[in-house]
Amino acid sequence: MDNIQNRIIVVDDVSFLLYTINEVLKKHYEIYLAQTTEILYELLDKFIPDLILLDINMPDVNGFDTIALLKENERFADIPVIFLTGRSDKQNAIKAIELGAVDYITKPFSDAVLIESIENQLNPDKLEENRPVVLAVDDSLVVLQELHFMLENQYNVLTLPEPGKLIELLRRVTPDLFILDFKMPKITGFELIPMIREIPEHAETPIIFLTTEGTIDNITVALQLGACDFLVKPINGEILYEKLANWLKGYQIRRRIRSFERL
Repeated sequence: MDNIQNRIIVVDDVSFLLYTINEVLKKHYEIYLAQTTEILYELLDKFIPDLILLDINMPDVNGFDTIALLKENERFADIPVIFLTGRSDKQNAIKAIELGAVDYITKPFSDAVLIESIENQLNPDKLEENRPVVLAVDDSLVVLQELHFMLENQYNVLTLPEPGKLIELLRRVTPDLFILDFKMPKITGFELIPMIREIPEHAETPIIFLTTEGTIDNITVALQLGACDFLVKPINGEILYEKLANWLKGYQIRRRIRSFERL
């Protein structure tokens, strides 16, 4: 990561957290620390940073009021603000996004999560690398190749012809959407849906059911088990794109508050 030129202001009243974040980020960015919002504005008088990491619970002015003031000022309005907070509730996350924050990260957080969030803002040209991940599970290689060809220009497409290896694969990757075939040897799509839903990270991940038998009974069972939609073979490209777009709409926003969707 060649981002030494990027300047970041970290605002938090807890000195230990400031020290920890500084140790993590100083290898990649030029870091400035502010233990109060007063210090933040002193720094802003000297330069415009590329990004601000902002705590909500501050002793002088809370983070919500601070970002509101920043967005009202033409000089500071375009500075990306990422909230770092111990408030792990969905309402506060939504409020932060509505006020103009680009992300909302709850404490404690991993170094990887923090750096990924920062990179998504400082290097928007790399967002292409973070396209939604679609995992298609079907015992037909022809169908998997067709899906891959249709979607590869817009999504990162993973294909799995052996449904029995799905759980093993999910230990290494985190899809943003599943496409599951119905009739497969050993394990059916019906059986895979509850297995996926038992994984906390995928309690609400969109699952689209793929079948040659689009009967009301099959579709009803799939939806009851936790699928969100269905596709009938042969695959219609236009319908496929529409369904994926609908379920992945607002993808970046959902990533920002992913941890709150299960509350």
